Amino acid sequence: MGQPRVFDRVAEVYDATRGGEQRGVQVAEDIVGWLVPGLTLEVAVGTGVVAAALQASGYDVVGVDLSGPMLAHAARRLGPGRVARADARALPLASSTVDNVVFVHALHVIGDVAGAVAEAARVLRPGGRLVARHGPWRREPTDIQDALARLTALKDAQAPDTPAAVDAAAAAAGLSLVARTTSRPARFESSPAAEADGIERRLWSFLWDLDDATWRDVVEPAVARLRALPDPDRPRPDVSHCQVSIFTR
Repeated sequence: MGQPRVFDRVAEVYDATRGGEQRGVQVAEDIVGWLVPGLTLEVAVGTGVVAAALQASGYDVVGVDLSGPMLAHAARRLGPGRVARADARALPLASSTVDNVVFVHALHVIGDVAGAVAEAARVLRPGGRLVARHGPWRREPTDIQDALARLTALKDAQAPDTPAAVDAAAAAAGLSLVARTTSRPARFESSPAAEADGIERRLWSFLWDLDDATWRDVVEPAVARLRALPDPDRPRPDVSHCQVSIFTR
């Protein structure tokens, strides 16, 4: 069981480095058709870009997160009394009080997939939905992705939110699978130089606790390959997909 990653250190640059409100709208469009009417809880709400887009779609949305600095951004987007600081495994809600629970690229940073899903099931009303966007994450081939192949493999090996793990957690919590699909493509742009800079700044949570040997043997060669690509400042298309799993109680 992994420990949750708390995003205090990247709260001020999180939106700028992960698509911001544009990403929030794209994700909301991807999952809103799977939700039932009613109160919707986003677990690991972060800066609130997805929750705000769901709110704009007419949903009554609240959110929890472990990071105070991330929640400060979410509170500005969602309004007073809409967010709380809480662990995904100990939600500050009574049982059977929520119509939807949403995890957006959150289960891998929570770490304890079984614990988070069990707690989500506890707060869901009968007939409610759990909607999770999770791994494996796939990006369409580019020279950037070729340069990052070993680093991506390292990231994937660390990820606990595989479909099998999510299914097992849901079954143990008494949830039934409604559907599993691939997300709509998320379309952004990135340059080799920007990717290299982000890695060196450790903007991505899977880099935070790497040992020195792994950094030297895997990360530094990836950065060098990125910086050696032609036109390193030229943006390339960055098109990615992940899993969307929908369960009901």
